[in-house]
Amino acid sequence: MNREYIDRKSSLEKTKRFVVKVGTSSLTDHSSKLDIGKVANLVSMLMRERERGRTPILVSSGAIGAGLGKLGHPERPHEIHELQAAAAVGQAILMQTYEIFFNNYGQLIAQLLLTMDDFTFEERRENLSNTLETLLNWGVIPIINENDTVATEEIKVGDNDTLGSYVALGAKAELMVILTDVDGLYTGNPANGEGELVEVVETVTEEVESWASHAGKGFGGMYTKVQAAKRLSQEGVATVIANCNTPDALAKVFKGEIGTLFLPHGGTADE
Repeated sequence: MNREYIDRKSSLEKTKRFVVKVGTSSLTDHSSKLDIGKVANLVSMLMRERERGRTPILVSSGAIGAGLGKLGHPERPHEIHELQAAAAVGQAILMQTYEIFFNNYGQLIAQLLLTMDDFTFEERRENLSNTLETLLNWGVIPIINENDTVATEEIKVGDNDTLGSYVALGAKAELMVILTDVDGLYTGNPANGEGELVEVVETVTEEVESWASHAGKGFGGMYTKVQAAKRLSQEGVATVIANCNTPDALAKVFKGEIGTLFLPHGGTADE
């Protein structure tokens, strides 16, 4: 990496307000039940950044997986009503677990369940932005998920990478960190040992999108993450995709040590 890229990555340390999106695989075990150790680690990382003067917003997956684990369902169902019922069970478990761990730090949290309507209609979008700003001013950490229990094709966002990008824009965040189970964007499919890790993306081109497509365009995959980063880049917001399993992952993100950094379009991460 050349010096210019090092300077760009080090500018992440100046970030104050940021969104963290964490996927289901980063919160659950192989049986789809919430992994208490993973949740505790995530909360610990968020609180360390808060102690450093940063303001976090959490977009958290895991409700459906937690619900299926609690219900003892070995496989993810395909019927929408079954997925929504699992989300209804799992969302309570997810928030209860977050409450326990954040309470250890005396940290207040708030739950927001959203659909695409909250970003499509101006009045609802403005209400959401005002609510987020008020919570942050009160020192509360918002925990956001799609309202899977009621969302239909017409009103659902579709995945939490996309949701996180909309939240970052609505909250006027400087950065979105997507924590996942891979180290970042690769030029090939890392599951097959292909490609190299891309450290910095200046502009999301067709070539960059093709790299993301190597791992498939499925729900919640690398392609949706790159599309979220592209949307934010065009609006002047940086994105980092990094591995949640890296020890002290968030701190290393802000030091520019891990992950793939997508620069704001036409500038650097601190502009």
